[in-house]
Amino acid sequence: MTAITEAIRSSDAAGADDRSPVLLLLHGFGSHERDLVGLVPHVGWGRRWASLRAPVPAGAGAAWFPITRPGNPDAAPVEAATDAIWAWVDANLGADTPVVPLGFSQGGLMASQLLRSRPERVPAAVVLGGFVLGHPQPGDTALRDAAKPVFWGRGADDLVIAPGAVDRTAEFLPEHSALQARVYPGLAHGIDAAELADVREFLAAVPELQSQDA
Repeated sequence: MTAITEAIRSSDAAGADDRSPVLLLLHGFGSHERDLVGLVPHVGWGRRWASLRAPVPAGAGAAWFPITRPGNPDAAPVEAATDAIWAWVDANLGADTPVVPLGFSQGGLMASQLLRSRPERVPAAVVLGGFVLGHPQPGDTALRDAAKPVFWGRGADDLVIAPGAVDRTAEFLPEHSALQARVYPGLAHGIDAAELADVREFLAAVPELQSQDA
């Protein structure tokens, strides 16, 4: 059974009775739960956060799912990882806690998976250098009407994410979200200051987050 066994979080993120949104950081292939923590202040997040370690060993780090076909992974292991994330959230943050997933690369795909599996729990999502799964998900129909805010940023020189995955994402997200898409000239498969500034502006404008005390 796929399970999340390692995570770090802000000191105030253990309060299961707190219904304020939690920023959920989801790292990329071969990385670890500490990789994205340094982004929290740069995106202006002054609330609770948690960063999870993916469940599949990958070299010195971890992965959310094995790479079989680049840009077009099998659905079963992706969905198993999605279930594992929700199980950790429900057990550690509370079954009603909203989450704002921010993921990079494979973690970006997982951020979109949380939105597509339980859209009622996700007020907004941030996908950095990632893509969407090419398989229907339980929340897809609801998302068409919900217009959830999604930020999708990628580098113009990113050669890691397969073109087919980019095309699939560019078709899916405008139809299933209130999309803010950005392509950054000169950026490869990574995150830069300009992108972080845009994410900060994006999160600050999400109505459901504005109603919460920072």
